[in-house]
Amino acid sequence: MTKITIYKNQDNRYIGFDCIGHAGYANEGEDVVCAGISTLVINTINSIGCFTEEEFSVDTQEESGEITFRLKSVSKHDSYLLLQSMILGLQGIMNQYGDSFIRLDFKEV
Repeated sequence: MTKITIYKNQDNRYIGFDCIGHAGYANEGEDVVCAGISTLVINTINSIGCFTEEEFSVDTQEESGEITFRLKSVSKHDSYLLLQSMILGLQGIMNQYGDSFIRLDFKEV
């Protein structure tokens, strides 16, 4: 299962997310759920880096599938919109394939 935790502050602004694990929907190389999740997450990080002025950090662990993304400050308009788009896509995958392959949590920090 892939677990994604989205972190927000008290003002409902995003500050980052963690993504860990492999979906386990199919064998490696054939897992469309894992591929969809990875595409959304990596594209969001790349888009924030290319299309915004936001400063952030990213740490990855290929074996565990862990990605840790943190904004240096709370999300501004563009990064907020890109993160909202990622969440929409992740929720779509969860609705399509079920919560035994992907879990999406939100935490206020």
